[in-house]
Amino acid sequence: MGSGRVGATHQAAIRGLYDGHMNRQGSCAELLADHNAHGRHLVVGLDTAWERLPASVNHLDSPADRVIAFNREIIDQTSDLVCAYKPNIAFYEALGADGFRALKETIGSIRQLAPNVPIIVDAKRGDIGSSNSGYVAAIFDELGADAITVHPYLGREALAPFLEREDRLIFVLARTSNPGAGEFQDLEALGRPLYRHVARAVATTWNGSGNCGLVVGATYPDELRLVRADTGPEIPILIPGVGTQGGDLRAVVSIHREADSESFLINASRSILYASADADFSIVARTAAQNLSDEIASLMVG
Repeated sequence: MGSGRVGATHQAAIRGLYDGHMNRQGSCAELLADHNAHGRHLVVGLDTAWERLPASVNHLDSPADRVIAFNREIIDQTSDLVCAYKPNIAFYEALGADGFRALKETIGSIRQLAPNVPIIVDAKRGDIGSSNSGYVAAIFDELGADAITVHPYLGREALAPFLEREDRLIFVLARTSNPGAGEFQDLEALGRPLYRHVARAVATTWNGSGNCGLVVGATYPDELRLVRADTGPEIPILIPGVGTQGGDLRAVVSIHREADSESFLINASRSILYASADADFSIVARTAAQNLSDEIASLMVG
C-alpha cells in the first residue's frame, strides 16, 4: 500500500472488509480480539498537543479546531493499520470547555472514518463508586468511548460502575511505563510485588464479565513477561512506552509469541503524530505507523 493519502474509495473498501468480519454490536473485547486475530496490534495514541501542530492547520480559529482537523487527518491516514485509537484526555482537558468538544468530535471522526476501530479514552480514572458513576456517564455515554484506563488503588468495589458495563473494556493500570513506577508497584506483599497482585486480581475475580484488560509498559519487559505468565494468554494488555519512551518492541512481541498470545495492543503516540511538522504530516504519520505495524508483524513470526 502506498504512502499517499487514503482516499474515499479506499476508505469504503476498508469499511467493507471490516464489516465482513466484525459486528459493531459486539463488545469492545470482541472487536479487539478480532483485530488482533487479523494481525492488527497497533494503537495510535491521540495525545495531541495543540502547541506542536503543523502550520498547515493554523488557519483555523481556535486550538480546539486545529486539534480536531489534525486528528481527523491522522485517523484518515491510519485507520486500516490500527486495532484502536487512544486519545489521552489530559490533552483535551487542557483546552478548557472547548477541549471536551474537540475530544467528542475526534471520536466522531473515528466513528465515521474507522467505524469498527475501538476507542480507548486514556483517563486513568478511579474514585469512590458515586464519582465513578459520573466518569462512566461522561466517558461511555456522553463521549461514546468503547474503553477506558483506570487505576486500581480503591479496589474492585469502587470500580464496580466501570466493570458493570459489560460491552466496554476496562484497562487497569498494573505496571506503568514511567521511570518511577516501581516506588509503590514493586513493593513486596505476600511474596510478590504489588503489580503482580493487581494483575492477578484483574484477570480473575475482577473479570467476571470478560471486560477487563491490563496496562503494562514496554519499558519493563521483565515485568511484562511475569504479568503475561500470571494472567494467561487471553486477557488484553495495553502496552505504552514504545517509540519516544524507548520501550523494547522486540521483547514485547517475543513475550507474546512465546506465550502463544495475540491479546496485546502496542501504543505509539508522539513518534507517529509528530513524525513531520510540515503539511505532509499525515502522510508521514502513515508511513511511521505502517513501519511500526510491519515490524510488529515481522517479529510475530520470529
